[in-house]
Amino acid sequence: MTHQFTPNKHFTIGVEVELGLVNSDDYQLESGITRILDQVPEKWNDCFKPEFMQSFCEINTGVCDTVADVQRDLDEKLTWANKTAQDLGLQFVWCGTHPFSNWADQKISPGDRYAWLLETMQHIARRLTVFGLHIHIGLSSGDKAIQMCDRLLRHLPTLLALSGNSPYWEGEDTGLVSYRSKVIEMLPTAGMPQTMRNWSEYVWLINHLISTGFIRSIREIWWDVRPHREFGTVEIRVMDQPLNMKHLLGLVALTQSLVAGISEDIDRGAYQFDCHPMIAKQNKWHATRYGMNASFVDSDTMLAIPAVQMSRRLVEKCTPFAEKLGCVEQLGYVEDIIANGNGADRQRKIFADTGELTDVVRFLVDEGRQAGV
Repeated sequence: MTHQFTPNKHFTIGVEVELGLVNSDDYQLESGITRILDQVPEKWNDCFKPEFMQSFCEINTGVCDTVADVQRDLDEKLTWANKTAQDLGLQFVWCGTHPFSNWADQKISPGDRYAWLLETMQHIARRLTVFGLHIHIGLSSGDKAIQMCDRLLRHLPTLLALSGNSPYWEGEDTGLVSYRSKVIEMLPTAGMPQTMRNWSEYVWLINHLISTGFIRSIREIWWDVRPHREFGTVEIRVMDQPLNMKHLLGLVALTQSLVAGISEDIDRGAYQFDCHPMIAKQNKWHATRYGMNASFVDSDTMLAIPAVQMSRRLVEKCTPFAEKLGCVEQLGYVEDIIANGNGADRQRKIFADTGELTDVVRFLVDEGRQAGV
């Protein structure tokens, strides 16, 4: 297989939103995706999708040029989805993990791919009751997509810290800000990407894994960031599903601007010191454990700095590119996370105030229902 990369001339955006479905009575996860899909308008048949569990709903944007386009796209779909779900006695919950529903109670979606995943991954697959935000940014070549994966490595922990929204699991505080990331890392091809030299090496690796039966398709590569040949993008997958639309748009603006900045460096032939994989891995662990209270090692100075400082520095670095891309306003939404905490921080505050995880889920539902900013 050649796995030819489909080039993009611009930094186009595609967003995949994974939301949990809960019932409106006790806020437990509900296996109700088929009832939603049965009512999806024909024009959106490719935009609403099932996931591994029937208590998931994946909502995808079309190909967008700007972050404002992403907002318009998702606002329209979420307005319809929220109304449809409510009529069915369901709600959407915006989080990385459901605070108290049990993974063992969830029903697997039908289909050959999901059956293969369950048979191959066994207990690991059964625990995949987690929800993430995936952001695609268009690139001009496969080689650039490979270079982008390598150069994004140092920034993945910051994106995870900003999006962290999964502190609870089966009714307990895990002590982590993103328990979702640890569940995902149990998959054999998940976590930080492998360092590769070019698109040809990536194609060789994928073909080898398929021919030897380790994977069935590229879709079984679940790296935190990966190239996507069909869309012609780099896909950033490290983030939890954030708290609300404001946080989502801030993260999309940050991601698009960051990729644009790195792309310019690549085009200029600028040498960029690679982040040592062990440093990136340790930074990711700190993001997983502490979120915005983490301490990160700066790959340039090799000194430890607070995640808040790292985040503000990244926003400052991305601002000139956000100006070119027309998303300065949305990039500014990241400050709400830096100043007031990510979703995990706010979940814990609700629980500290009420002592009820049901109130936490109700809060998450209400935050997500506010589609506009």
